[in-house]
Amino acid sequence: MLAVRPNPLPAAGPAGATLLSVNGVTLQYKTRDRLVTATYRVSFDVAREDRFILLGPSGCGKSTLLKCVAGFMTPTEGDMRLEGRIIDRPGPDRMMVFQEFDQLMPWMTVIENVMFPMRRTGRFPGSEIRDRARRATEKVGLGRFQDVHPHQLSGGMKQRVAIARALAMEPQILLMDEPFAALDALTRRRMQEELLQLWDDVRFTLLFVTHSIEEAIILGSRILVLTPHPGQVRAELDATAYSHEHQGDADFMAFTRKINGMLFGTEETAHD
Repeated sequence: MLAVRPNPLPAAGPAGATLLSVNGVTLQYKTRDRLVTATYRVSFDVAREDRFILLGPSGCGKSTLLKCVAGFMTPTEGDMRLEGRIIDRPGPDRMMVFQEFDQLMPWMTVIENVMFPMRRTGRFPGSEIRDRARRATEKVGLGRFQDVHPHQLSGGMKQRVAIARALAMEPQILLMDEPFAALDALTRRRMQEELLQLWDDVRFTLLFVTHSIEEAIILGSRILVLTPHPGQVRAELDATAYSHEHQGDADFMAFTRKINGMLFGTEETAHD
């Protein structure tokens, strides 16, 4: 396990208890020409140890919702609460992994990149930081690459460094914004499998954004389907019965078609 000391944040509750509550959130931002409404009165709850997926077409506001959970922006209407506390700023209790591979410092080695946020936040004693970073890189299968620089890594390996860096901080929730979208199909599938294995080992809480129906079903325990712009809740679905192993099964394909119909407005709004 990555944890080697008590988390300085409030003690974690039991698995299944609500960790994140999003309550009637409308998000707006200004462009040069107009005011854009990204989401309209979106509500959902994320439980501890959940793998919660925000799924929707481009422009539905799912990435904007994630940025709001991260504390990078505030709702126009409604609120977001982590363990009952209103989110109004970034914090180490929420760590984000982006799609872009350039999120790593190119002049730092792998282990230095993983150590960087721990040093900046001061959450951990200096004597523990390197050991925590080493354990985190080993957890994501990069133990032999701790001393190399990002330009020597493949895209999938860079994403594993970003995941290790986030998990080493012991966040209450890991936020991932289409982190595998730029990878080739084979690497993307391998990263999905590795993320599920990592979750099985560590049991962190995951809030994951994607526009891929198959990825949402494979990775998610719950899926929130959002309508096209502005994003509203179309449905919330239980996906715990599906995995890579079921991808060719009739039930998996039927579930995929069901979600596809929701995204394109051919099914009624439903909560499963």
